[in-house]
Amino acid sequence: MGTTTARGRASQGAVETSSTVGFSSLTAAALVFVASGAVLVLEILSVRLLTPYIGMTLETTTSVIGAVLAGIAGGAALGGRVADKINPRWLVVGLFIAGGLLVLTTVPIVRALGPAVSEGGALAAVGVTFAALVPVAAALSAVTPTVARLQLRDLQASGTIVGRLSGWATAGALAGTFATGFVLVPLLPVSSTVLGVGVVLVIVGIALGFYTQRMSLGKIAGAGLATVALALLTVVQHHPCLQETEYHCVQLIGDPEHPGLEVLVLDRGYNSEINLANPRYLGFNYEKWVSQAIDGLSPSKAPLDAVFVGGGAFTLARWLETTRPGSRSNVLEVDGQLVEFDRQRLGLRTSADLRATVGDARLTMQRERSHSADVIVGDAFSSRTVPWQLMTTEWLGDVRRVLKPGGIYALNMIDEQPLKLLRAEAATLLGQFSQLRLITYAEPGQIIGGNEVLIASNAPLPAQLPLREPGVHVFGRPAIVALVGKAQPLRDDYAPVDQLETRR
Repeated sequence: MGTTTARGRASQGAVETSSTVGFSSLTAAALVFVASGAVLVLEILSVRLLTPYIGMTLETTTSVIGAVLAGIAGGAALGGRVADKINPRWLVVGLFIAGGLLVLTTVPIVRALGPAVSEGGALAAVGVTFAALVPVAAALSAVTPTVARLQLRDLQASGTIVGRLSGWATAGALAGTFATGFVLVPLLPVSSTVLGVGVVLVIVGIALGFYTQRMSLGKIAGAGLATVALALLTVVQHHPCLQETEYHCVQLIGDPEHPGLEVLVLDRGYNSEINLANPRYLGFNYEKWVSQAIDGLSPSKAPLDAVFVGGGAFTLARWLETTRPGSRSNVLEVDGQLVEFDRQRLGLRTSADLRATVGDARLTMQRERSHSADVIVGDAFSSRTVPWQLMTTEWLGDVRRVLKPGGIYALNMIDEQPLKLLRAEAATLLGQFSQLRLITYAEPGQIIGGNEVLIASNAPLPAQLPLREPGVHVFGRPAIVALVGKAQPLRDDYAPVDQLETRR
């Protein structure tokens, strides 16, 4: 019994000698709070940084979460081990400065590698994500075990100390998460926020170094110069966005030979084409196909009640307003900043007859009156984002509720061979509508892929849409049933659209 007590006292003395004087409890809590919060801020912002190149998909978020978790695990393990071998007061200074500098490399890494991996699939997405996030997450996650090592001056209180620091680290992560989602992203460009986080971390590191007398003026100057250099690299590097909204990287491409013609690009994918001088103009083929389906519903050009799911440049809604005066349209658009962009840059004028409702269409559709729409147009797809919640059986139940008897649902989607997503969505529509048509480019015996428009109704559709484009084919229900084969309908609890979609 006496021998055990002596060993315990010897171990306690060893801890006190090696740690010397640590930080106060409040300072220690603040350090782990800031470091962990920065990791979560960067995690959320990285999804936004990567989306213009690899899309807002399940693979994107999975890659980001996986990279951050790998960095956290590695940083916690290695940080604790290193803190046992070198003075933790010096180490925590270095971790904050290194973490801040690594944060400042995030934007340049993503923008340098992003264009090369945009067509590389899931493995390329994982590669660029790990390159950008693992080192910085590891450096900042090593702060908590290092600070814990500084605080452990009494082994009998080790559980309390470690638990308290773990709690503060989690609180920092929560604060970073909510601050980013509710404050930073709506207010600031993503690159500016990343820049600010990196600079703050370096400043914290320099302040710690000054406080602990572990940094000479030369080292402080070196850290400052490195910070300025990386910050300038972020600032001068080509920015792919004309404007960053809460959901998209927005660009406009004009045509010098056709003044007034603008192409709206969202996340590096062509989304809409609009002629500011002539709203009747429809440039994209899928827009023409949808317009022909609408004209087939009511050839007399009588006013229609319409719901457009997805705004883009409001091309089809403006076309309907112009070609059928008196029509009433409600455009359901999740991105309110994109709607404002359309007003400022693309001449959009909303009114009682052309409304814009901001919010996720799955929720805003529930506010639409039953049997109130002659036509519903699903146009929320982009080349890099698949709205799975707008493709399921449950969603189509709400579409059917809003449609008038005899109304049509026109869905634009994107898929390439082997067309797994098209087959699954067609199976879903077949279960909800008695009439279904597919319009797309096709060669004899084979659909080429790309844009596909599905026209669904529970009333007879026109025998043939008046299509004139070479290579465009219209498939009826029997051909669609054969195309679907054994594909299963999509449901809210099973809609793996990111895995089913094939991109060029």
